[in-house]
Amino acid sequence: MKIPRRRKTPAVQVGKIFLGSRHPIVIQAMTNTPTADIAATVNQTALLIDSGAEMIRWTINDERAAQAAPEIIRILRGKGYEAPLIGDFHFNGHILLTQYPQLARMLDKYRINPGNVGRGKNRDENFNTMIKTAVAHNKAVRIGVNWGSLDPELLKDIMDKNSRKKNPKNAREIMSDAMIKSALSSAQQALRLGLCKEKLVLSVKLSDLPDMVFVYERLAKECDFALHLGLTEAGGGLPGVVSSSAALALLLQQGIGDTIRVSLSPEPEVSRAREVEVCQALLQSMGLRHFRPTVISCPGCGRTNCGQFQELAGAVNAHIQKNISSWRKNYPGVEKLKIAIMGCVVNGPGESRHADIGISLPGVSEEPSAFVYIHGKKHTRLKGNNIQDEFIRILEEYIAKRFPEG
Repeated sequence: MKIPRRRKTPAVQVGKIFLGSRHPIVIQAMTNTPTADIAATVNQTALLIDSGAEMIRWTINDERAAQAAPEIIRILRGKGYEAPLIGDFHFNGHILLTQYPQLARMLDKYRINPGNVGRGKNRDENFNTMIKTAVAHNKAVRIGVNWGSLDPELLKDIMDKNSRKKNPKNAREIMSDAMIKSALSSAQQALRLGLCKEKLVLSVKLSDLPDMVFVYERLAKECDFALHLGLTEAGGGLPGVVSSSAALALLLQQGIGDTIRVSLSPEPEVSRAREVEVCQALLQSMGLRHFRPTVISCPGCGRTNCGQFQELAGAVNAHIQKNISSWRKNYPGVEKLKIAIMGCVVNGPGESRHADIGISLPGVSEEPSAFVYIHGKKHTRLKGNNIQDEFIRILEEYIAKRFPEG
């Protein structure tokens, strides 16, 4: 598969991470703990980083959060967590960044929503204060436009001008125009105040999938700033995962996007790290990044011994999950490994040959033996009740042989 060619964007440094077209697409996540709750925020931030998030965003909504954030940063850095930490500001960011200079100094990046920094003259003054603070402390900024909080004055002005046109635009085009104008005019103002392109990221988030893709496509054509992608308010569960993945995939396949987040509504008993897992699975499925070996397994049908291949696929995935951290250290490149676990003779041998290593289990009416393939060739045949343990042993031996220890 041909990997999408990335849209050219400058390298933006956020803490110790770089994003932009010359760097891998960066995965972001956001905590949902009250930032003033130091212990809870430390724990969830650590969870997200351990799960693979490369930048973490916190809500900084009041004085208690502004006071807590530096202490949280100190604790995390003391534990060895180096991921960039981002302050998410709405309404009062200009006040908090001014009153708490330690906060401004210790955060790696500020997220500013131009739709709610103020109105009229105050809007410009408040926005300018935040940008000047970022410049003074050499911090990155994301100007994040959201259709749920568009500047009403800007939107009204565009609608009034549109109503006087001979061929007025429809509501979708008006919304697109307003979001892009908000993002680009704010970006130009930030540049005039001294923020360089290498410190600036833009986003234009909507909750409607087609409109979100439409606006990002337009924005990508009109500027070369680094872009953060996300479908906002995507919902939870399967619908949220599917809609977010579809929206991001449509843009990533066009080479649009330098950093991504999947925004899922919290669910009982579901880890906040699900957002990160979806991002990793999406990027890996598109061949844009690799995080762990890929396991290809058939869906099962009337020909297959469903219990056998499901158990083996589950056991192999569990074995990977248990060992991936040590494998990455000891066997660099193992995350690109492709493993096939197939359930009958129809597609089993073919898929197993196309994988780096694979096993074709017997169907319900086939001879009770399983062929193991390595690099497209038959390696051995397994029989009996220990096929699962024997295949995992062969897999371990293959990994150790193929990837010299680091």
